[in-house]
Amino acid sequence: MKPSTNRMLTRIKAVYMFIRKNGTVTTQELVDEFGITPRTIQRDLNVLAYNDLVHSPSRGRWATTSKKVRMSS
Repeated sequence: MKPSTNRMLTRIKAVYMFIRKNGTVTTQELVDEFGITPRTIQRDLNVLAYNDLVHSPSRGRWATTSKKVRMSS
């Protein structure tokens, strides 16, 4: 796997874990927490939403779904 792909997957996992830990969060909170652009966060959230791991209960807010997830290190 390319290093850039590995970094992206690690970041997406970290975003998911942050949302899971903190409940409903805003896109801006994610931008502030991870220090990346709103566009990058949006791409990461799109990946998570496509896989039914997060949903947006209202515009700009994100929460995890009840889908079971098995985490590996």
